[in-house]
Amino acid sequence: MFVKTYGATTLGIDRQIIDVEVDVSLGLPGFELVGLPDTSVKESKERVRTAIRNSGIQLRA
Repeated sequence: MFVKTYGATTLGIDRQIIDVEVDVSLGLPGFELVGLPDTSVKESKERVRTAIRNSGIQLRA
């Protein structure tokens, strides 16, 4: 199932609209984050993994 939604964040004092695309299907468990190649993207992957775990969903690898 493919889903696309929109979100927003701040960039300095300006707003920035962001696209969020999700494809949920059977297969190997895991997820990828794409975006700006800096430390915040790498750190957000661990925050997403923690949120998934706290929601009761198990990722098995």
